[in-house]
Amino acid sequence: MSDAQNTGSEGIGDLRPMRLRDALRQARIEAADRTGVVVDLRDAEVARLEILNEALDSLFAQVPDQVDLFDRGISQGETPRLWIDVVAHVVMGRDKRIYRFVQDTRFGRIVIAESHDVAPVVDAVTDYVARRMVEREHALVATPAPAPVVTDKPRRGGFWSFVLGFIVGVIALFGVALFATLRNF
Repeated sequence: MSDAQNTGSEGIGDLRPMRLRDALRQARIEAADRTGVVVDLRDAEVARLEILNEALDSLFAQVPDQVDLFDRGISQGETPRLWIDVVAHVVMGRDKRIYRFVQDTRFGRIVIAESHDVAPVVDAVTDYVARRMVEREHALVATPAPAPVVTDKPRRGGFWSFVLGFIVGVIALFGVALFATLRNF
């Protein structure tokens, strides 16, 4: 065998098979890099946010179905955003290549993480999701359901109070009418 044939067969064994999903992800990254230089920067933003969204699929697959805190999706407005929940989202930086994970608070917007790479942002979103789930658990445990109010004897005075008030009102109206007619004479 020649050296070319040996290296060719050894090279095939060393390469690990690439999945179609990985190849698509790589093609999207390359396309986003190319379009980041071209005029259409908005499409590059959306493409990068879609890449991050796909990277978060495995995280959100682990969130239990009964936890409805998160509503992940990409908004296609003037500034595209990848929403994690109602107060946190990922937006692209000014250079359209940096991921910025931000949270809106009552004191203003804070930046939780910022990176050119997907992995650090995925880690930050994972930490954020875990913290929100723990906050939810604490809120559910800290606020027990109110105990039912138990009265010693049933109240029946409500009806008789109404009847007594009605009778007193009729007598008062009759008295006012009588007084008004006597006054006119």
